Amino acid sequence: MKKNTQGGFSLIELLLVVTIVGIIVALGVPSFQKGIRAADNGAAFANLRTMSSVQIIFYSHNNRFANLSELNGVHNDAFGTLSAGGSSITRGRFIYEMSPLTPTTDQLKDGYTIIASGTNGVSGTPYIFRVNQTGEIVQVSP
Repeated sequence: MKKNTQGGFSLIELLLVVTIVGIIVALGVPSFQKGIRAADNGAAFANLRTMSSVQIIFYSHNNRFANLSELNGVHNDAFGTLSAGGSSITRGRFIYEMSPLTPTTDQLKDGYTIIASGTNGVSGTPYIFRVNQTGEIVQVSP
């Protein structure tokens, strides 16, 4: 009788490996999604902080705060892509808008409010941040 010398894995061994890999993936995906949310929120927060700093510089030169198109122009379009009407900026998964949407120059002499909203691509819950002329960044939602 010939002895079989071919090596290989049995079906049970392969199923066991697939099951272990599946468990590891199931444990890792929520942590990965949490990391994505944290990175997106951090980027939005940093963008708002920079916008606030540029607003102070703009105010010192023009005696009023800037609207989003002026703000983006002063910073060489680094804040994101300006919408066709100039009322919002898109960067990553966040949209930045002013409140009111198109403030007048008289309104911009008194102050400004910029709102960043985005879904982070992981959950349907919108994340909303707000900054105003005081420079304080507040998480509005969730």
